Amino acid sequence: MKPRVSIEPSILSADFARLGQQAKEAEEAGVEGIQIDVMDGHFVPNLTFGPGVVKSLRKSVSLFLDAHLMIDNPHGFLEEFARSGANRIIVHQEVCKDLPTVLQSIKKLKVEAGVAINPETPATAVEGILDLADCVQVMTVNPGFAGQRFMEDQLIKIQRLRREIGQRHSKASIIVDGGVDPKTAPLAVRSGATVLVAGSSIYNQMSTVAQNVAELRKSIAEAAATVNPSAL
Repeated sequence: MKPRVSIEPSILSADFARLGQQAKEAEEAGVEGIQIDVMDGHFVPNLTFGPGVVKSLRKSVSLFLDAHLMIDNPHGFLEEFARSGANRIIVHQEVCKDLPTVLQSIKKLKVEAGVAINPETPATAVEGILDLADCVQVMTVNPGFAGQRFMEDQLIKIQRLRREIGQRHSKASIIVDGGVDPKTAPLAVRSGATVLVAGSSIYNQMSTVAQNVAELRKSIAEAAATVNPSAL
């Protein structure tokens, strides 16, 4: 049975020389998906992956692949990422002048459509598209680099989105991305997160991927046990 709260490691924190192997290690550890952070050096001050990495990972694992597009012109790359094997494409509200049209364009490619919002962006910016989006990704760090600290002031935003999703009878999931570890994961889960993206807490030199996933899963389970299932 699929857990109420899913784990998606961020491949940005993996060893770039062993991306396929590290994705496979996460799959064997029982995670539900992998998130690929795509950055263009404009929307965020970093350069990372392109469609080729998604295509390569698709050959390595059978996991759900999330392409998180932190780029200025996502609309021009949607088809390429879908063709590369992404199961879901997440765009940023901050760069989409016509967000409903972009989300509809993604859905026409037969993949799930999601929207991400930066810490300074209010929940109200995406409440109008909750019936169209398959997920809302709340950034709990400023996007661009791995290893940042979790912003607890974003919990109120997660809670508001959870209420709005419930009131609108939307099926959108809430993804929390940034600074997620065994200490912060329970905060996100109790606030209404249903998917957690974790980077450096899974890919590090201190423990194996399997050990880190197990520790994160334990903290999530303990928190989820205190949450009404209908709220997730």
